[in-house]
Formats: sequence, structure tokens, C-alpha cells
Amino acid sequence: MAKRKERVLLIEDNAQDQMIVTSALEHEGYEVQTADTGEEGLAILERQQPDLIILDLILPGIDGLEVCRQVRANYDLPVIMLTAKDDELDMVVGLEVGADDYITKPFSIREFVARVRALLRRVVISERTAAHEQHLRFPGLEIDLPGHRVEVNGEQVHLTPKEFDLLYFLASKPGTVFSRQEIIEQVWGYESARGDLRTVDTHIKRLRSKLEESFDVPWRIGTVWGVGYRFQMQ
Repeated sequence: MAKRKERVLLIEDNAQDQMIVTSALEHEGYEVQTADTGEEGLAILERQQPDLIILDLILPGIDGLEVCRQVRANYDLPVIMLTAKDDELDMVVGLEVGADDYITKPFSIREFVARVRALLRRVVISERTAAHEQHLRFPGLEIDLPGHRVEVNGEQVHLTPKEFDLLYFLASKPGTVFSRQEIIEQVWGYESARGDLRTVDTHIKRLRSKLEESFDVPWRIGTVWGVGYRFQMQ
């Protein structure tokens, strides 16, 4: 039986950008569904869940931020925010509402396809951590890699796929400091070419909000100024 093509939902109202992205992804073997508005994209998502969403920030009707919020409230699948706005605030807001990655126009098609491929290749964490335990346990924290579950003080905490990957990566080597560049390469699966390192900072912020700020725990994701981040016991 032939393997099903991975399906990408592209929510983009610019016809030229829609054509360029669709052509590039189909050439790589992906099946691409397109929507011109946020409402149309959400309707497609409800009928037939894709494997990844590429979402323009500025859309007629419901904008990309609201679409991303609704996706995150109901689905666990990677989201790439795509926009012509090269503004740090827009990038941070897009990531804070749940986007896994952020690409500004104009962009390199080769780099763009690499980002899509990296986010779809979720087995990267399993492959690179095969030598480590599949279940990580610390006081008040359990991370189950096969089940993709995190429990803090016995309570399950919902993480996005990329938040989970990031937490597992750091916790699998407690005390080890990783630079943002190393985290991008190991967790996101590509080499950072521009300002993508902010993606790491925002995901760390989201993890801290969900884990450390919501529970009384004896561990934390620490910042080593000028170097990077590490998982550490307090």
C-alpha cells in the first residue's frame, strides 16, 4: 500500500505567494490544500486535519493570530506563521499564540521547504534521543516520550509538539547548557540563517509559564546569560 502524502494546509490570500509555495511543496511530494481566508482554513481543518499549517498573519476576516489561537485550542499540529511584516513584535506575538516557527517574506524557497520538512519530521527527537530513557522522571515532573505526555505534580500539562520536544531535549541532559543555535539545530532540525533564534526564547517563555509559574516545583529552565539555557534542579 502506498504511503499517504503528508498534507499541508496553506492559508494565504496572496495569489502569487499561494502559487509559489504550493508549487514548491508539491514538487517536494507534499499534498497542499489552500484557503484564501481564515474562516475557510478553519473549515478545511475541521473537515480533514492536515499534518502542518502555513498561516499568513494578515488575512481578510479572521486574522492569522486568531486562527492560530483556535488551532492551538483544538489541535496538536505544527504551525508556521508566514508574513510580509519583518517586525520583532509581530514575530513574538505570533509565537506566543502558539506558532512553532515564523518566516518573513521575501524568503528563500529552499530554506522555506527545509523549515516545513523539519517541522513535519517529528521523529527527529526520538531518533536523536534513542540512547536516552524514553521516560524522564524528576521530583514533581514526568516526561513520557512515547505517549507525548507531561505531568507536573501528578497533573497532565498540555504542551504543543514543539514545546514538548524542547522540554524533553533540555531535560534529557540536566545541567547541560545549550546555546540557542544548538537548540534550533537539535530541536527544530535546521540551521538558523537569520533572526530565528527568537523562536527559542519565546518557546522557553511559554514553557516557563505552563510549568514553573503554574506549579511549585524544585527545578527550572535556567538562563545562562550570554550562553543559553539549561534544565536544572533548584
